[in-house]
Amino acid sequence: MDTFESYQTQLADPDSQFIEVNGFRLHYKRRGSGQTLILLLHGSFLSLKSWSGVMAPLAEQATVVAFDRPVCGLTSRPLPSGKESGASLYSAAAQGELIAALIVALGFERAILIGSSTGGTIALMTALSHPERVQGLILVDAMVYSGYATSEVPGPVLAMMRTLKPAFTGLMGVMIDRLYAKAIRKFWYVQERLSEASLAEFKRDFMLGPWDKAFMELFLATRRLNLDARLDALDVPTLVVTGEHDRAVKPEESERLAQAIAGAEFRVIADAGHLPQEERPEAFIAAIEDFLARIV
Repeated sequence: MDTFESYQTQLADPDSQFIEVNGFRLHYKRRGSGQTLILLLHGSFLSLKSWSGVMAPLAEQATVVAFDRPVCGLTSRPLPSGKESGASLYSAAAQGELIAALIVALGFERAILIGSSTGGTIALMTALSHPERVQGLILVDAMVYSGYATSEVPGPVLAMMRTLKPAFTGLMGVMIDRLYAKAIRKFWYVQERLSEASLAEFKRDFMLGPWDKAFMELFLATRRLNLDARLDALDVPTLVVTGEHDRAVKPEESERLAQAIAGAEFRVIADAGHLPQEERPEAFIAAIEDFLARIV
């Protein structure tokens, strides 16, 4: 058993499951039954626990799977060997391929993807690249016009970071460690709703094993995705959801996204920030249940 598998064994819950897909040993949890799969994609720095308040009601109408995305939770953090860049595992395109492969590995042909923040970005990419695998999309404060989807390190800087990777990895690790709690709290409209215990669990599960090295590989693989230019090609039933007080992805961006996707619906969840499924789980379910009922 390698070092990271020991973390997986020690920290797994009784209902934790693991599956090998595209170079990762993915940690996931499964609820419900039925021929329809709802696959839940959390945002950056978090884990499948982001969906803990909504899995049970969703499982009343379908099979629901939440998993830890690469560089998060109890999912393995494979590192490149030699001079490999790691982009084949951690790039946005590779993560979209991972989702398509995971759907099949779980025994389904298609899935309804519910993606939060960068999880929404990856869900959208999956639908564009593998529409045959996507039955429907629910994009929750997805990053399309800002943040992850528009970030790219200039070529000369990228080359320098690769050359000095150990130093930049250490620096980034220190910065994330110091700023983690403050950054996550800002995802919430009412920050007091996020308990110190939950915040500590998220941080512990993120900072496992070679987390800093794996995050650096993801950072180096980040490219401008130009998703806005591809939205007219999307032909999947889509619901766009935003928290009324989202500071990370402004509600105006989500409304713009809904308007750019043919036939997309738009819902605003009041009294919530960037993570409405965590902050107001009952309101989140109420906002998406009609859409789900039509496509499940």
